[in-house]
Amino acid sequence: MPRYIKVGSAAPSPRTARYSHAVEFNGLLHITGQLPIDPAQPDAALPGTIGEQAELVFLNLSIIAEESGFKLSNCVFARIYLKNFEQDYAGFNTVYDRYFPDDDRLPARTTVGISMLGRNALVEVDLVVGATHALKCGAFLSAAHRP
Repeated sequence: MPRYIKVGSAAPSPRTARYSHAVEFNGLLHITGQLPIDPAQPDAALPGTIGEQAELVFLNLSIIAEESGFKLSNCVFARIYLKNFEQDYAGFNTVYDRYFPDDDRLPARTTVGISMLGRNALVEVDLVVGATHALKCGAFLSAAHRP
C-alpha cells in the first residue's frame, strides 16, 4: 500500500498544484521534483546562481528523505532538469558531487535541458531513494540470480 507523505518543514507545493512531497511504495521513496525554494521563506526570490539554487534543491530533497525515514545516500535514481544546460551543467555537478561523493554508489541519472521551470528556476531535481533494508535484500537477490 502506498504511503503518501507531506513534510511540513520542506518547501510547500505551490498553491496552484496538488501533490505529495513523496510517495513510498515497495521500499522505494519517490520524491517529487524540488525547486530551489527556501523552506523557511517560500515566497522569497530565488537565488541567482546555479550553485545556490542547487543547494536549496538538495536541502529540500534531504529534508523530505530524512523526515520520511530514508537517506539520500541510498538514492537509486536522480532526474535533473536544467534551464541553461550548457551554462549550468558543471556548476550543478559541483553541488551534486558533494551529495553523492562515492564513485562506487552513484545513482542512475538522467539530466535534461529544458526551456522553462516553475518560478523561472534554473534547476529542478526529483529522486528515487531506496530503504536500507530493501537495498540489502535487492543486493542479495541480484547476486543470487547472476549467471
